[in-house]
Amino acid sequence: MNVRYYKEYSYYLNRDMEFKVYGHSGQPILVFPCQNGRFYDFENFKMIDTVKDLIEDGKIQLFCCDSIDEESWSANHKDPRQRILSHEAWYNYIVHELVLRIFEINFEFDKNHFINGIFTTGCSMGASHAANFLFRNPDIFKATIALSGYYDSNLFFGDYCDDLVYNNAPVKYIDGMSYDHPYVDKYRHCKIILCCGQGAFEEPAIETTTRMRELLNFKDIPALIDLWGFDVNHDWNWWQIQFRYFLEKLL
Repeated sequence: MNVRYYKEYSYYLNRDMEFKVYGHSGQPILVFPCQNGRFYDFENFKMIDTVKDLIEDGKIQLFCCDSIDEESWSANHKDPRQRILSHEAWYNYIVHELVLRIFEINFEFDKNHFINGIFTTGCSMGASHAANFLFRNPDIFKATIALSGYYDSNLFFGDYCDDLVYNNAPVKYIDGMSYDHPYVDKYRHCKIILCCGQGAFEEPAIETTTRMRELLNFKDIPALIDLWGFDVNHDWNWWQIQFRYFLEKLL
């Protein structure tokens, strides 16, 4: 398997940011780490192993990015406006800097192949980011596999909600969209998979995943919203199974 490590300066974050690429070609998939996680977690928790054959066959290329959750979503001791501004700077790094690098690296092997956008994925907080980036940028991100995510802001920001918090909470801004909003039609052309179990520590994910099902159904946005069994816990051993299972449905 072709594996490459990158450390590149971000002008939006004013620091070096690290990411790792698995594979030489195929559908690019941007992988977000769990809360406070790092770019190497997907490998360390054996998620890469579950799709190793698809990577080696050139069907997919995974781009595992770094997070700054400890400065934003997890930083309960900080002013909430500063927290969400930190997140927004990271958001701009992903959309305006890393996305360009993803396309550049993906085109290195075969400059004539055509990729219709980037897929996103992640587990837990990574799923929250994966879904949010697709819903905020359906022109760039065309599919998501979001596993055990939380799609509102209340768990992290409580009752605080300014414009930026609103814009990063899919439950809020999709609820606020009109049926004929131009993004709603774009969502209808994306592939959306939201999944969580019903076992230990999945309660917040169940709550917002079922709410997302209601909102998407109301606006006639096709999506696979899948709640697994009561033995399916908020943990890597289940995410390993789910990631492979749903990825095969997308390819």
